[in-house]
Amino acid sequence: MASRTTFLNVPADSHFPIQNLPYGVFSTPTNTERRVGVAIGEEVLDLAALERHGLLLGGPELLFASTSLNRFMASGRSTWKAVRERLLTLLDTNNPVLRDNLPLREEAIHRQDEVTLHLPVEIGDYTDFYSSRHHAFNVGTMFRGAENALMPNYLHLPVAYHGRASSVVTSGTAVRRPSGQIKPAASSTPHFAPCRLLDFELEMGFFIGGGSTLGEPVSIDDAEEHIFGFVLVNDWSARDIQTWEYQPLGPFNSKNFATSISPWVVTLEALEPFRTPGPAQDPTPLPYLQSKPHSSFDIRLDIHLQTEKMRSPDLIARSNFRHLYWTPAQQVAHHTVTGCNLRTGDLLASGTISGPEKHERGSLLELSWRGTEPISMSSGETRTFLEDGDTVIISGVCERDGYRIGFGEVSGKVLPAR
Repeated sequence: MASRTTFLNVPADSHFPIQNLPYGVFSTPTNTERRVGVAIGEEVLDLAALERHGLLLGGPELLFASTSLNRFMASGRSTWKAVRERLLTLLDTNNPVLRDNLPLREEAIHRQDEVTLHLPVEIGDYTDFYSSRHHAFNVGTMFRGAENALMPNYLHLPVAYHGRASSVVTSGTAVRRPSGQIKPAASSTPHFAPCRLLDFELEMGFFIGGGSTLGEPVSIDDAEEHIFGFVLVNDWSARDIQTWEYQPLGPFNSKNFATSISPWVVTLEALEPFRTPGPAQDPTPLPYLQSKPHSSFDIRLDIHLQTEKMRSPDLIARSNFRHLYWTPAQQVAHHTVTGCNLRTGDLLASGTISGPEKHERGSLLELSWRGTEPISMSSGETRTFLEDGDTVIISGVCERDGYRIGFGEVSGKVLPAR
């Protein structure tokens, strides 16, 4: 795979070489119908156009003339692999079928900067995990002290809560600062006000392709068969609203106002070369959470922050997906162990991804240590939490053997509260 090349021009630093081929949904100024495409270099390949010309799988059902990836995701891993292999063949440097068909290239290939990218999946359910031990320890230390930082269940199961799928938005969508009930520590009663402690959360998520049957758990050995692909996630958080509301049932209004995801879905097949051993787990999880091999992925994750006074953003943190204590396979196995069924389009997110070092912390709550250690920006400003006009940009990339697989980015600008 590392040596494979395409006839299209792909910059050396591109997130989208031929080895990647992530899926998304797009439209163009001349054709506002949404359809499925793949990113290749700085361009988008229109799969609906290739399908019309009989260059993909064929058959009675059209998979790509669709407003979402759901139809394709529901078709199963054998179809995913067949389409990927066909695209690799069509885009190969030495294949003339698409390379030398100039009218078809004109119809099916568009510049990324000239298309509109849309939410790639119709999301039915959204589950947010809490899978980073470093993050859980940091937050627990702030509120309960280091000796009681992790809850008794943390090292035994992947903690999670059910989020709000209707407010998942694609990259570039502005996020309105929420208002809600807030109770300052010095007050005996709450008041209603705009959130003052608005935060980002560095996460990744994956979409369920093939669903499962109600009442039948998914075994950990089969868990990845249900995973279609991964996206970057910023699960915005209103910390002061959450402090008041979260007991006893967990976050609600503090999390339901917006979750941002990147528009390109990177498949499990594209990530295979970047597998890495999963974290050591002590105590040993119960048998239904034990996987062989126990593996994760080496994905570098960067957080940039840009204030309205800045011409370009500052890198404020760098973490890695491999720091997660609970792997995606374990998350699927635990989610379904009760018999809960998964459905095509379900989004499962990792929770905030933090590493062991300060620069690897995945939220402002940690980076500023609950507001006590302000972050210095290149503009001369400081930040403890997000202010109106701030833009958060998260990117992710895997690098090995002379090529990279990237996720692009997920960005969002904070708008004032209404």
